[in-house]
Amino acid sequence: MQQGSDSGRLKKNLGLATATSTVVGCVIGSGVFFKPQAIFTATGGAPGLGILAWLITGLISIAGALTFSEIAILIPETGGIPTYISRIYGPKLGFLAGWSQMVLFYPAMISALAVAFAQQAALFVGDAVIVPLAILVIFFIVFLNTLGSKIGGGIQILFTVCKMIPLILLTVFGFWKGTGNYPVFEPMIGEGLNPAVVMGQLIVAVLFAFEGWTSVGAIAGEMKKPARDLPIAIIGGVSIITGVYCIVNVAYLQVLPASELATLSAPASAVAIALFGEMGGRIVSVGIMISVFGACNGFIFSGSRVAYFLADKGSLPGSRRLARLNKNQVPPNSLILVGTIASVLALTGQFNLLTDLAVFSSWTFYTLTFIGVMKYRKDRPDLHRTYRVPGYPVIPLIAIAGGIYIIINQLFLSGMRAWLMSVFSILLTLVGLPVYYAVQHGKNKKA
Repeated sequence: MQQGSDSGRLKKNLGLATATSTVVGCVIGSGVFFKPQAIFTATGGAPGLGILAWLITGLISIAGALTFSEIAILIPETGGIPTYISRIYGPKLGFLAGWSQMVLFYPAMISALAVAFAQQAALFVGDAVIVPLAILVIFFIVFLNTLGSKIGGGIQILFTVCKMIPLILLTVFGFWKGTGNYPVFEPMIGEGLNPAVVMGQLIVAVLFAFEGWTSVGAIAGEMKKPARDLPIAIIGGVSIITGVYCIVNVAYLQVLPASELATLSAPASAVAIALFGEMGGRIVSVGIMISVFGACNGFIFSGSRVAYFLADKGSLPGSRRLARLNKNQVPPNSLILVGTIASVLALTGQFNLLTDLAVFSSWTFYTLTFIGVMKYRKDRPDLHRTYRVPGYPVIPLIAIAGGIYIIINQLFLSGMRAWLMSVFSILLTLVGLPVYYAVQHGKNKKA
């Protein structure tokens, strides 16, 4: 039973366009504009392995999307992964999945994107306002989302369309006006580097650019036709993103060599300046700001639904208030909670630190969800599945292997900084256990 709702359940008023734009909008944010530096630095300035990493990571994400869709359609409820984990593994692990997303994954992604937005805006207003502007952006988006899911969804569609403009310009003019003399696939890797080790670093780096495709699962309960629209939105969205990323990065290499992109903190802006002059760089910066704003909106839109899901189950302190819906049928207090945590993290002003925190926490529970698809088939063969993973069990096993590799890579193969971030993520997730037991104890006392 819902706690504290003003007027019933969240409305089922979201269609395929909003769902697809949530996938594309959450994912295409800042990674495609900023990550080429980290990628080509890892390869020693060589282009080949970097371009291959975009494709391989895209294929892992598509395998994950194909697998994820089965459970998302089978359990089309608001909350996303915490809902699936609860149903498959039990409420305790489901709570930890939701807790991790609520206090770490979504806030870290939101704050990272807000910081990226503010860093681009600093070109126009100066560096002193980066942190205050990032926090202002977060709460402005929170306010917009309190006006109703149609407003939040409409913003998502609008900014998803707008963010494609700089990508299209960079791609078209990159191929048209670029010299094309810089190699795309040769050499594969710099001298003296181990391809296996470097590929692990590349996949983790590129994964941030793909992060967010599961966010549509968090709004499934508000979709009009989830069985029909969810697989199209998730699989189609990830496929579009993979194609866009590969093409855009090849376009970059038509303008500047990989060795130069490795030295640039804003490679997309540098490519624009090379193509259009100084004014072009500023125009692309505005385009990047639009892209990042749309992605930030998508994570706030989806992340608040995870907080709402936990509160609706009575799993959080203050659940009654967090589960309350306003007159626009959205959970304002859940929006404010996620926005506030994100604002605290934004005080660091550290884009890469925040993204590292997000990636590890998300892939731990993604992998459990992929495994859960196979477990649920065994445990509940009686359920009618309108969608089944094609190529079962090969596709789920690819997704699971990719997830395990990512977790192992972050814990043991990527250096002390990645290890510390991963351990911090684990500890912050485990803090959810005493919260869970305290709330359950309170329920038992009332009973």
